[in-house]
Amino acid sequence: MSAYDLVVLGLSLSSSWGNGHATTYRGLLKAYAAKGFRILFLERDQPWYAENRDLLAPDYCSLAFYRDLDGLENYRNEIAKAGAVMVGSYTPDGAAVCAFVQTHARGVTAFYDIDTPVTLAALDRDECAYLSPKLIPGFDLYLSFTGGPILSHFERAFGAKAARTLYCAVDPELYRPLQTQPQFDLGYIGTYAEDRQSVIERLLIEPARRAPDLRFIVAGPQYPETIDWPANVLRIDHVAPRDHSAFYNSCRFTLNATRRDMVRAGYSPSVRLFEAAACGAPIISDAWDGLESLFAFGTEITVARDVADVLRALREISEPERKKIAKRAREKVLGAHTAAHRADQLAGYIAQAARAAAPA
Repeated sequence: MSAYDLVVLGLSLSSSWGNGHATTYRGLLKAYAAKGFRILFLERDQPWYAENRDLLAPDYCSLAFYRDLDGLENYRNEIAKAGAVMVGSYTPDGAAVCAFVQTHARGVTAFYDIDTPVTLAALDRDECAYLSPKLIPGFDLYLSFTGGPILSHFERAFGAKAARTLYCAVDPELYRPLQTQPQFDLGYIGTYAEDRQSVIERLLIEPARRAPDLRFIVAGPQYPETIDWPANVLRIDHVAPRDHSAFYNSCRFTLNATRRDMVRAGYSPSVRLFEAAACGAPIISDAWDGLESLFAFGTEITVARDVADVLRALREISEPERKKIAKRAREKVLGAHTAAHRADQLAGYIAQAARAAAPA
């Protein structure tokens, strides 16, 4: 069998339960395979994901599991021969995995940071379990979910050879408008995060308390039982990716809520932004630097800073205007933020890195 064009070692491809990495990898690798590349995804076999797997046999790549670092030795040959090897953030024992890849890979090596601001904060505290500063210069590429000034910071402060933006994206075959009527006025989908909950409290829970005539929905695992949800907020523990379109289409508006580190760094769009827009669900978002570079305020997205902004959008934006906002946002995403766009970028970055590493 010929060598793989790309080997990826990441948090999870097989389970989307409680993580957005799986959605990102699925869309990106499916589009990358469509370009004719052969791919192997290596996933650490962990109980949480093993018990909640919703993809065991992807038709666009090979998927294999390893139990521990010793088990990774079984794939040394595939890593060594691959045209490119990419390690993702939050990979278990990630620092050791990065060192293994840098030792054995002979092709282009890349780190794909799906959590860049969180990574940077952890590196500054010397508490990053999946990466260390000394490993960063050893990668040919540092690919980041975050754009803007943080990229040059990684090059200056950590010696990254080529820090490049590789935003999340959406698969338009899976995320699209449906011919259904919205059941909820505002919905949010995402795993609980303590540093994001204050945004959900301010922009969804409190509006729900003040507008008992409106209907809200929050979907995602790991929310504490101590949260006081208003009676007009429906809670769902998990929505499988195959049902995401139905979720977004069930909401007149979708809330985008951003984690504190992401707000501080800016230029860190959540995959939920692109998913909702692709489904034709207009977005109400908290504010952060760089958002305006993705969507035009007022015409493609609604920015809310407090309860009044949310309630004003829900009550005062007319149905025709709501649909226009949704249509413009969808056109923006289909024109620049699909998985196919990201696959093109990834192929370009790898080709550039290969040329840079080639002997003169």
